[in-house]
Amino acid sequence: MFDAFFVQQLVNGFSVGLVYALIAIGFTLIFGVLNVVNFAHGEVYMVGAYAGVVLITALAPPLVAVVLFVMAVGAVAGFGLERLAFKPFRRFQDEASLKSKAMREATLLSSLAVSIIVREVVEKVFGGAMRPVPFESQLTDPVQIGELSFSTGQFVIFGAAVAMFAGLQFLLYRTRIGLSIRAVANNPLGAKYVGIDTDRTIIATFVVGSVMGAVAGILVALYYGSVFPTMGFAPGVKAFVAMVMGGLSSIPGAVICAIFLGLAEAVATEFLAQGWSEMIAYGFLLLTLIFFPTGLFGGARDRV
Repeated sequence: MFDAFFVQQLVNGFSVGLVYALIAIGFTLIFGVLNVVNFAHGEVYMVGAYAGVVLITALAPPLVAVVLFVMAVGAVAGFGLERLAFKPFRRFQDEASLKSKAMREATLLSSLAVSIIVREVVEKVFGGAMRPVPFESQLTDPVQIGELSFSTGQFVIFGAAVAMFAGLQFLLYRTRIGLSIRAVANNPLGAKYVGIDTDRTIIATFVVGSVMGAVAGILVALYYGSVFPTMGFAPGVKAFVAMVMGGLSSIPGAVICAIFLGLAEAVATEFLAQGWSEMIAYGFLLLTLIFFPTGLFGGARDRV
């Protein structure tokens, strides 16, 4: 028998999983190139949401203009984050420094410090309470298809995610900067020795990942109708879990695992209370660390 509620939950979970995937790609790109985790990525997601809402409140432009503006803000945020939190720790380019655990820990703490500062600044400027999105700009119009009820936000998230995934694949496999990103991710020293500008490539990686994270932030803000300073924490953690499950440096693995997480959380609400369903991601993370230390789609390069 057709269970409309269950199918509806799967659709909702798929939409949430696509958002996790957009954020997880940023984690994966940066880890693949620098071999470090960027814990300020959730704040890029939050800043993108706030930037879009501020623009909507001031000028009420069309959605395309909002997305383009947020992409620009995400690019600037990614550039600034790399210069501030990561560049100072890349003074030494020898192989020992690149593989140093101390270097990883330093950049991890640096990005975490930036995330806290950004979150606190946003809270001081806009307040800690939820800031509503103007109603006319929310993506909440109902779309009825048989027994199923969708919203325009779900279609917009799906369309934007597919477009950005396709654009990322084109960038990585058909452009010079994309080929440079792949080369640096595979062998940083080798890429440098053959003439690739690794510094420029790393900046481009941060910009691309941050653009995708910022767009995810504004799409979620328009879908749920509000923004708040800590909105990037939970999605950032889920995206990080998806990256770990996918094998740390596998973009397809991160996307697949992010969608799987979204679906699993949606299905779990049928059997668990809302608070307990939030533990699904942590459970999968624990199982991955125990049984798949290189991730479900990872190679032998690195253990989680």
